[in-house]
Amino acid sequence: MTPMPILWSFRRCPYAMRARLAIRSSGVRVALREILLRDKPAAFLSTSPKGTVPVIDTGTQVIAESRDIMLWALAQSDPGGWCDMPDEGHELIDQNDGPFKQALDRTKYAVRYPDVDVSEERAKALVFLHDLNSRLNSQQFLMGSRRTLADMAILPFVRQFANTDRAWFDAQKMMPLSGWLDRFLVSDEFAAIMTKYTPWEPGQDGILFP
Repeated sequence: MTPMPILWSFRRCPYAMRARLAIRSSGVRVALREILLRDKPAAFLSTSPKGTVPVIDTGTQVIAESRDIMLWALAQSDPGGWCDMPDEGHELIDQNDGPFKQALDRTKYAVRYPDVDVSEERAKALVFLHDLNSRLNSQQFLMGSRRTLADMAILPFVRQFANTDRAWFDAQKMMPLSGWLDRFLVSDEFAAIMTKYTPWEPGQDGILFP
């Protein structure tokens, strides 16, 4: 019998969120092991030497990048057609994972970057957010009339950025972007991946997910 894949996760991590979103959409069953980043289990570190989440052990391979985990799950089953999108969608995810994430980190965790001007980093982030807002001005989702991998890979990071200062975010008057984010925050998909679990302990298998 093939062992169930083990997904190591941390509830609030945007990378782990998007991995869980794709796994839930695919319907692929995994054993979810929630961890505390301040108290990483030895079994987790043996799977993820760099100590980052998410990471999945499928039984035949270890996948340590969230985007690759999304693609792994959706390659098995993609009932929502998330992967059916133009190359432009992948390029948008590249921008999110690169320049935008860097600006996000330097805004949210400014104390870690004492030589960085937070206002400049916010301005860099806004370049990307304005691009998203322009796309959403005439369509419901980033790639058109339905959600794709681009939406679900990027939404957790826009959420994290907005939450650094929601009043400031709302004051930018990016209404299409705010609406896209808020619809996600009240969706069944978001609620389903944000269930609180007790951290995994040695000897436990993990929580059946989804």
